[in-house]
Amino acid sequence: MNNEDEFYDAVTGLDSDESCEGTSEASFKDAVVYGGAQKNNGAVPQNGIKKHRSSLPAPMFSRNDFSVWSILKKCIGLELSKITMPIVFNEPLSFLQRISEYMEHTYLIQKACSQSDTIERMQTVAAFAVSAVASQWDRTGKPFNPLLGETYELTRDDQGFRLISEQVSHHPPISAFHTESLTGDFVFHGSIYPKLKFWGKSVEAEPKGTITLELYKHKEAYTWTNPFCCVHNIILGKLWIEQYGTVEIVNHSTGEKCVLNFKPCGMFGKELHRVEGYIQDKSKKKRCVIYGKWTECMWSVDPQVYEAHRKLEKKGTADTKKQKQEEPEAVNEDADEMPEVQETVAVIPGSTLLWRISSRPPHSAEVHTHCYVNVQRPEGTDTSTHDFKRSEACRSNERV
Repeated sequence: MNNEDEFYDAVTGLDSDESCEGTSEASFKDAVVYGGAQKNNGAVPQNGIKKHRSSLPAPMFSRNDFSVWSILKKCIGLELSKITMPIVFNEPLSFLQRISEYMEHTYLIQKACSQSDTIERMQTVAAFAVSAVASQWDRTGKPFNPLLGETYELTRDDQGFRLISEQVSHHPPISAFHTESLTGDFVFHGSIYPKLKFWGKSVEAEPKGTITLELYKHKEAYTWTNPFCCVHNIILGKLWIEQYGTVEIVNHSTGEKCVLNFKPCGMFGKELHRVEGYIQDKSKKKRCVIYGKWTECMWSVDPQVYEAHRKLEKKGTADTKKQKQEEPEAVNEDADEMPEVQETVAVIPGSTLLWRISSRPPHSAEVHTHCYVNVQRPEGTDTSTHDFKRSEACRSNERV
């Protein structure tokens, strides 16, 4: 056994004569984590970060020539977990890698660590909870199902965190993750059990599992669960996504609570992507109102100012309805058309901006609408065990 074989065994955990068929050389090089310098790479800075890649290895292809219905019509009566889908409907990420996108707006956690007021910290944590699901916007591809025991590791010293995620259960499928600050300021961890339901024209995902954020400086722990996610028109029409449900963020140290309502789009789509909620102290007194869109931004305002604005808004709406005669809309029985999206949030005077979504990479549609966390991975600092142990044959068909 030569030195190259020894290095391969040390990194992969496999003997050099074990089959790694289906794993490309490019995948291997991209996944090798720095335990020493990669061959011919020269000196590598601390944490193994050499540089960030600027794009994915290959552009996205069109799914227009493929039909989900051609698959589903053969599976009527089967459980959704038993349906095998073609690889064309997947995006080139495992679910474990997708979890890392929770950290796209890590600066919000760092901001919360530096704030002295408990209500301000809750506002920032609430903004982070919303930002953690913002990467779902326009993401209609399905991530690959991880194998039991599969792991994914990522270190970003430019953003100040390291993350590891693992598939800890196969039936039911449960993914766990643990993220910690490189400076010891926080820990962010949890588990996710995405329970899927097929409703004919849509698929609903209920992300069961509790998420926890611990701020060591303030000795605080916050917990919450993610909202429901629904993908419409999986059989016919243009795919589109909405998130809805109530998210409760609890500060277990102070007793404060933030209740966020992710609103469903409704019949005319007026509430599409909207989020509204409030923060209450341990005596259940409302301290502030939070509003915005999970696809765009979140704002905070005083409860009295918010209620006054709502009264004026309702009065104006009532006057408009009296002057305008409503026309019945044609109903499309074949597809749930995505409502027209208003790109801006009407800001109430006196509001404070909590968070605005980061722009996506240029030509986002050509890279599966990935956010920067996965497009600009630091080369040589992350690895996933599936890059070595999972062949392309395993990925040719995926169960939902």
